[in-house]
Amino acid sequence: MQGLDQRPKSILREFLDGEAAGGIILMVAAALALIVANSPLAATYFAVLHAYLGPLSVSHWINDGLMAVFFLLVGLEIKREMLDGQLSTWPRRVLPGIAAAGGMVVPALVYVAINRDNPAAIAGWAIPTATDIAFALGVLSLLGSRVPASLKVFLTALAIIDDLGAVIIIALFYTSGLSLAYLAAAFVVIALLIVLNRMRAMKLWPYLLLGALLWVLVLKSGVHATLAGVALALTIPLERSPGISHDLEHSPLHRLEHGLHKLVPFLVIPIFGFANAGVSLGGVSFAALVEPLTLGVAAGLVVGKLVGVFGSSALAIRFGLADLPVNAGWLHMLGISLLCGIGFTMSLFIGLLAFASDPALQDAVKVGILAGSLIAALLGAAVLLMAPAGGGVEEDLG
Repeated sequence: MQGLDQRPKSILREFLDGEAAGGIILMVAAALALIVANSPLAATYFAVLHAYLGPLSVSHWINDGLMAVFFLLVGLEIKREMLDGQLSTWPRRVLPGIAAAGGMVVPALVYVAINRDNPAAIAGWAIPTATDIAFALGVLSLLGSRVPASLKVFLTALAIIDDLGAVIIIALFYTSGLSLAYLAAAFVVIALLIVLNRMRAMKLWPYLLLGALLWVLVLKSGVHATLAGVALALTIPLERSPGISHDLEHSPLHRLEHGLHKLVPFLVIPIFGFANAGVSLGGVSFAALVEPLTLGVAAGLVVGKLVGVFGSSALAIRFGLADLPVNAGWLHMLGISLLCGIGFTMSLFIGLLAFASDPALQDAVKVGILAGSLIAALLGAAVLLMAPAGGGVEEDLG
């Protein structure tokens, strides 16, 4: 048994390792979905997704139910990093915060510019604003110690801020048909969760029980049900950890996050990827790839993320607001900026919300996301392979 004076594997290292391995599994799930959707099994694949289990289809159970667990983990990570992690001080927030902001604004502008004459597609402006941390860390893990550990921390912090922005965007722009009664009931449950937090209730089961009720109420309210996961996460008590293993046993947030770090990257996200990456490529031609919607998504991810992340980072460093990550150079930053264009999970999710009633537009979005993410991954990996080797995770994360 580990002594109490020994430091356990850090939470951040555990997160990086889990996300990287999950990212590789996600790649396999997405590739498998494409193969199945373009095989004789395609009819069965789509029929299963549209089959109903109780009040919801299989697809809705995955996208509204399982993904609520993903958003719960996202919320836990945001809260922990902001209060007790890599984003706990303003100096640590500056560079990833500025980079994340640039990496959300510029891709949206690129998308809107390409689709300015296509009113039906404008609703998808937020699709290329997201970075898939699991996929990006999966690519980084394949490069091994060539990538400085500080860059992995930078990418993680950027993606967490990026996720926070995506949550806000979903809440503000992809909510419609509100039921005030259900919404009021949801706020009552949130108030009860806050009371539990203030009372320092340290058992997880009351939070999870109320969280399940909150999910049902949010689903009925018209707000996307996954946001219940974020709301629940923000009420889970956090005790700041000095890095000693037994402290984690007493913090509900750490316990829940630790439990979800295997479930989400190894089960929830691969199921989501398999259920949503499947698109028939039979009618996809070069002309289809340069349609404004598809091109806007792909260009937003590749060009928009590169210009937004790299450009804003360069300006912040040039004007003395932040420093380059330790042991990293500009070529490293260029490669990381390209990897930020891997927008798989959250981009797919926003695309499904933006075009919920039009499967044809959803398919065009999927093609754009797959193409853009693949190009961003290949270019980012190629640039990082050309950059000087910079040491592994061990050097900074201990």
